[in-house]
Amino acid sequence: MSMIGSYLRLTPAEVERASHDPDWAAEYAHSLYDRDDAAAAARLYETDKAWNALDFLLTRRGFPVDVVFGEADMPWPAGQDWGYGPPRLLPADRVRAAAEALDAHAPDVLAEGVTPADLAAANVYPQIVWERGEEPDWVVAHWEGLAAYLRAAARDGDALLVWIS
Repeated sequence: MSMIGSYLRLTPAEVERASHDPDWAAEYAHSLYDRDDAAAAARLYETDKAWNALDFLLTRRGFPVDVVFGEADMPWPAGQDWGYGPPRLLPADRVRAAAEALDAHAPDVLAEGVTPADLAAANVYPQIVWERGEEPDWVVAHWEGLAAYLRAAARDGDALLVWIS
C-alpha cells in the first residue's frame, strides 16, 4: 500500500462547515474522488508518493510554509483519521504566502544538488526508489503541479485540507 499526499481546496464557508462537521468534510473529499471532471480536479490534488521528498526538498530550501503537512489542526474530536492521521489545515493566508514564495523555489532548482543517495540517507519515502538510484525529477514534476494548484487556491482565497492516505 502506498502513502499518498492529498489536498482539498475549501472556501471560507467550507472551512467553517468542516470545522464543525468532520463527516461532511470526509464525504465531500470522497465525493470528489468519485468524479472525473474538471471541477473536481480543481478542488482535489494529489502528490502521489512524492510528499515526503517534497517535504525534504522544500525544508532544505527554506520554503516558508508547510505545504506538505499543513500548519493547523482542525478542531475535530479525537479519532478522525483519513489514512495516516487526521487532515490538517493550511489557512487561506498561508496558502497565499506559499503562492507568493513559489518563484523563489522554482521546480528547476528544487532538487539542485540533491542525489538519490542523499534522499536514501535521510530515509525519505519511498526509500526503495532512492536506493535504486532514481533521480528526484518525478518529485519535481509533482512540485510543478502542486505549485499551480497553490496559485489557483490563493487566487480564489481558498484554504487547504492536507493529509496523507
